[in-house]
Amino acid sequence: MNKAPPSIVRDIMSRDCYRVSPEASITTLAKGLALHRLPGAPVVDASDRIIGFISEQDVLSRVLDSIYHGDEAPLVKEMMRHEVLSVSPNKSITDLAQEMLGPKPKVYPVVEQQRLIGIVTRRDILIALLAMRP
Repeated sequence: MNKAPPSIVRDIMSRDCYRVSPEASITTLAKGLALHRLPGAPVVDASDRIIGFISEQDVLSRVLDSIYHGDEAPLVKEMMRHEVLSVSPNKSITDLAQEMLGPKPKVYPVVEQQRLIGIVTRRDILIALLAMRP
């Protein structure tokens, strides 16, 4: 029996996703992004509600600056974006693929009942689209 190809975000999202506290240092975030090979991470409160997003592009210059000047890197809350593009776990993969074209984020937090339940990346979408092909 052939397994049906994935059709919604819930089918392909990473459930055990990297997230960061607003109180984390940019250095800690940068290490986490490098370890998990992610271009960004959702920022969550103590109840796992998404309150922001921060990308490696957002922090690259600040980490470099702190190395050159020997000062302490700022906290995530000082640099995070408060406007977050998130996605429902029931969204169609093809619809999200259309939204991801162009300069949109490479990572979308997946949110259900205002809580972070996973992430989906452009790579996840690409793999899913390939699985849909005959």
